[in-house]
Amino acid sequence: MHQIRVHGRGGQGVVTASELIAMAAFYEGKQAQAFPHFGVERSGAPIRAYARISDYPILTRERVYSPTILLIQDHSLITEDPEITAGINKDTFIIINAPHDYKLEKKLISKKIYYSPATEIALQIFKKNIVNTVILGSLARHTGLISLKSLKKAIREKFKDKDAEIIRKNIKAITLAYKNNYEKK
Repeated sequence: MHQIRVHGRGGQGVVTASELIAMAAFYEGKQAQAFPHFGVERSGAPIRAYARISDYPILTRERVYSPTILLIQDHSLITEDPEITAGINKDTFIIINAPHDYKLEKKLISKKIYYSPATEIALQIFKKNIVNTVILGSLARHTGLISLKSLKKAIREKFKDKDAEIIRKNIKAITLAYKNNYEKK
């Protein structure tokens, strides 16, 4: 079973990101769940959400304590939130929204750390720092856990009540993130 923890800030779409992961996995015939971790969130405050993907029924409903995949939608959280790296190991896929020239100040034990220019892509396409869908393109590319095709389908379904332009922009954003030639750091 893949256990995914998504960290970000209030207003960045952390919960929506976990829901889209689960939807994309479901479209690929997998068992999936997504759920938020609620507290006294406010815009800009650190928040998290979870997703699980498996070939078999998922019986657990607890938080993700040992993620196989860690998505960090705001790189400043790495030094700000001491719990962000809890439970990771050398095999945890870590995808960080950060510029390519970003240097980690904190040593992470994972051997699978990738950077996504999600903010850059979001600002280019949405004119706002909303990175939740963008970073999912990076997730699809680096882990192979969900396909770009299933992710596009999930976006169309999740945003079907929104303007068609919103769907088009989100699909463009994940495609750019997916096709970007990332360097393993």
